[in-house]
Amino acid sequence: MAKIRKIEPTVPILKQRKKVAAYCRVSMESERMMHSVSAQISYYSSLIQNNPEWEYAGVYADSFISGTSTVKRTEFNRMIKDCEDRKIDIILCKSISRFARNTVDLLQTVRHLKELGIEVRFEKENINSMSGDGELMLSILASFAQEESRSISENVKWATRKRFEKGIPNGRFNIYGYRWQGDKLVIEPEEAKIVKLIYDDFLNGLSAESTEKRLEELGVKSYKGGHFGNTAIRQILSNITYTGNLLFQKEYVADPITGKSKINRGELPQYYVENTHEAIIPLEVYQAVQEERKRRRELGVFANWSINTSCFTSKIKCGICGKNYRRSGKRQNKNSDKVYYIWICRTKSDKGAKFCSAKSIPEITLKNICAEVLGLDEFDEDIFSDRIRQITVIGADLLEFHFTDGTVIHKHWKSTARTDCWTEERRREWGELHKNKASNPNRKRFNEFTGFIKCGNCGENYRGQLVTYADGTKERTWRCCKGCGNTAIKESTLKPLICGVLNLNEYSEQLMDDEIVNAVILNGTVTFQFKDGHTECRNYKEKKKGCKHTEEYKEYMSQLMKEKWQCRKEREEH
Repeated sequence: MAKIRKIEPTVPILKQRKKVAAYCRVSMESERMMHSVSAQISYYSSLIQNNPEWEYAGVYADSFISGTSTVKRTEFNRMIKDCEDRKIDIILCKSISRFARNTVDLLQTVRHLKELGIEVRFEKENINSMSGDGELMLSILASFAQEESRSISENVKWATRKRFEKGIPNGRFNIYGYRWQGDKLVIEPEEAKIVKLIYDDFLNGLSAESTEKRLEELGVKSYKGGHFGNTAIRQILSNITYTGNLLFQKEYVADPITGKSKINRGELPQYYVENTHEAIIPLEVYQAVQEERKRRRELGVFANWSINTSCFTSKIKCGICGKNYRRSGKRQNKNSDKVYYIWICRTKSDKGAKFCSAKSIPEITLKNICAEVLGLDEFDEDIFSDRIRQITVIGADLLEFHFTDGTVIHKHWKSTARTDCWTEERRREWGELHKNKASNPNRKRFNEFTGFIKCGNCGENYRGQLVTYADGTKERTWRCCKGCGNTAIKESTLKPLICGVLNLNEYSEQLMDDEIVNAVILNGTVTFQFKDGHTECRNYKEKKKGCKHTEEYKEYMSQLMKEKWQCRKEREEH
């Protein structure tokens, strides 16, 4: 018998190629650096594509961006995102300093990539992040890179200060009202007029916000062509450059790693250079503006005459968020000039109660409590302003009074907002407003039967309620607003009754108002009271509105009942 041997198919197993990308970065903007980036991109593209074990995944390059932070490095962040999406297996980089100059950022990024199984290779230092001593070497060399960045920053600062000492500015800064011609600032005539207007307005008592509105009405745009905001106006008022002099090192970078600048409040020397360019504002005018700014800062909100202030302004503090309380007013009704004021926490007013739940205080209540604390028969604004420095609102019922002599008094309070607002006069006005539609100036807001239907049981008005039925039709039903149990009546029932007593073929609201005073309902009887003094009664009975069932619904209910009877029969048999 022949011997048979099975030969299995052999398919060559291809080794899966690694997806490889490269990262490049330069921090300075120059033609040489641009050439460096191009050279790196060309080098890495060729290197990756010529390796048969690698698959080209791209080159990511950031130009003119510092390596001290990863926030603004768009290509770097895009590369990390692609790593998280498993599009890259290996990252090539020229050196550690090109990847990051911040030790924390470097280690966090490399560790994150290591967790994803992605390798980072640094050619200059010959370090592989996946090797055993890779992270140790990275920590040491990254520290050197960070200190190198700090050293470069200090050298730049030293050179900048030397320029300041010689009266040379650090680059050509942009400033409204001037343009650079060579190394000189030259006045821009049209913009200079606006600068003078801003200074004049301020010395005439106008706020930056008022000047902002004025510039908007004049169609004046900012340096970059946008809206001329009050912040830009305040910067112009504080900028000594408009006097023809320059002040250097008004700000400084405290930490080269974070790159955040701070206002120089005496930490570093400043350099004042006189007569560097033509002035727009005389020095004495500038100094007068600075004195006025200082005076307004001390006065706070009271310095701005356009703001409606009170003796309580800036004196009531929120015990929860620490913000000031602000005054809020509301008219009692549209036809009244009386305004009811309350004081509410600014945070609660701007953002809502979920951000601050501080209790609001009616101004009437606040005045009464202050008069009681001060031992006065009635509230006096002058005495309050002289003696009380601050009021802190604590919880829902406690006020903490801080006196100017240092005394602190706690006083419990209870809101009287309802009684203060709902006076007898207001109650009468409201009653008259809703009593009869004929005397109601806002009658368009109400139904034709508002104030017309009365309850014969308790004497209250009937209130209408619109009901929508299953078939889509609508019907208004009138019931006693007090809910005394008296019978209701539908408009579709009432209107034919009115036509009957007035001998009308068609209902008319005008004829009803001319002849009938009101309709009194009592236990299914309507008594119409006429203007000539006589009355007429009509009986009525409301029928419940039914809805005709479809054939499908009838079939469904029939089947349901059969099933129920069948279940009942089976239970009885068992």
